[in-house]
Amino acid sequence: MGFIDDAKDAAEATGKKIGRAVDDTKERIGDRVDEAKADAQVKRAEGDVKKAEAERDATKAKNDYKEDLRD
Repeated sequence: MGFIDDAKDAAEATGKKIGRAVDDTKERIGDRVDEAKADAQVKRAEGDVKKAEAERDATKAKNDYKEDLRD
């Protein structure tokens, strides 16, 4: 009976280790997804900043042109 009990214990330990490995892998994947979402959000924000800067520059150029016409 000792051999069967040892095999059972080994199987349980292996099952627990596999379960932990699966959980760790799920967490790693979730972490990567979170990183990708954060990167995408930063890129969107950078695009918004560039667009706002372009609008600001265009408005300044328009206002400078109108001011030159007034002189």
